[in-house]
Amino acid sequence: MPANPAHPAKPVKFAYWVPNVSGGLVTSTIEQRTDWGYDYNRELAVLAENNGFEYALSQVRYMASYGAEYQHESTSFSLALLLATQRLKVIAAVHPGLWHPGVLAKLGATADHLSGGRFAVNVVSGWFKGEFTALGEPWLEHDERYRRSEEFITALRRIWTEDHAELAGDFYRLRDFSLKPKPLNTPERPHPEIFQGGNSTAARAMAGRVSDWYFSNGKDFDGVVEQLTDVRKSAAEVGRRAPKFGLNGFLIARDTEAEARETLREIVARADTEAVEGFGAAVKQAGQSTGDKKGMWQDSSFEDLVQYNDGFRTGLIGTPEQIAERIVAYKKLGVDLLLLGFLHYHEEVEYFGTRVLPLVRELEARLPDSDA
Repeated sequence: MPANPAHPAKPVKFAYWVPNVSGGLVTSTIEQRTDWGYDYNRELAVLAENNGFEYALSQVRYMASYGAEYQHESTSFSLALLLATQRLKVIAAVHPGLWHPGVLAKLGATADHLSGGRFAVNVVSGWFKGEFTALGEPWLEHDERYRRSEEFITALRRIWTEDHAELAGDFYRLRDFSLKPKPLNTPERPHPEIFQGGNSTAARAMAGRVSDWYFSNGKDFDGVVEQLTDVRKSAAEVGRRAPKFGLNGFLIARDTEAEARETLREIVARADTEAVEGFGAAVKQAGQSTGDKKGMWQDSSFEDLVQYNDGFRTGLIGTPEQIAERIVAYKKLGVDLLLLGFLHYHEEVEYFGTRVLPLVRELEARLPDSDA
C-alpha cells in the first residue's frame, strides 16, 4: 500500500508516552529508571523536544490498574509540561463520560493560549469498567462508548470553531453556547488536534468520520495495512480527508541486536504475572463485547500484554540501523507518527535522538517521491 495520498509527504513524526503513572511502561519487575513524578517528567519533556520528539501523550488513569498504583491527572500534568517546554505539543487523554465536552473545551482553549497553540486531546472511549462504577457513572457497552465518543468530538469541534454552538445528541446537548476566547487557530490548525484510540471496527469507523488522528495499538505491517484500509474507507464514505495515523511501539535500541533481544527477554521473564493476567482479563472482557469480537487486545498474548498497548508487536527492537529501517517501512505504508515507550526514558530518549533519528532522516531522504 502506498503512503497515504490524503497527506503530503512529510518526515515521520515521533511522540512519547508520558510516564505520569507509576510502574513505567512495562508491567515487569525489571529495573526501570523511569519516574512518574513531575521533576523527572519536566526534564524528560525538555530532553524529548531536543531529541526529535514533536508530541507527548499524557496517560489517563483514575484508579490503580496493571500495577499502576499511583497516577497524575492527565490534563493538569499536560499543562505543566506545556509550560516547561517551548516546542513540544502535549496531548491530554480524556474519558467521555467523566468529562463534559464544554468543560474540556474551556480548559483546552486556556491551555492553548498559555502554550502558544501546543495543546491537543486524545479522546479515550475506555476499557476499565471499575473506574466508571467506582465513581458512580454508568458503564456503557462497547459500541455505545464509541458512539458517545463520536458525539463528544463533534461537540468539541463545534465549540472550538463556532459561535452559538448547538447540538441535540443522545449523550450531550449544546444550546446557544459560545466559547470565548476560542483556541488559537491557523489555516493548518483551525482548533486543537483531536486524537482518538481504539482498534475495533467501531473505533476505525469513528476515526474516519470525525478524528484528526487515529492511534493504533502496536501492530505488524499486515495489521497496519488492515487498519489503514478501514479508516480511509470510513473517511471516504463521508467525503472527508482521512485522519493521520499514529502507531504505538515500545522501542529497545541497543548497540547490538543480541543486547536488545536480551532486554526484551528479561522484561518478559520478570513480568508481574498477576498484574498482567488481571489486565488481560479486564481488557479482553471489554473487547469481547464488540459485535464482531474485534476489540482491542483480542489476539494479544501474555508477552504482548506485558507492554500494555501491545508495543512489542511493532518490532522496534534491535540496533539503530534495524529500527530506522523498520520505522521507514512503516512510513511507506502510511504511518504518520510513532508513539514510543521506553524502559529507561532519559537515557533512551537521548540515545534515540543521537543514534536512531539521524538514520531515519537519511533513509527518508533516499525514498523515491512515490514512497516519501
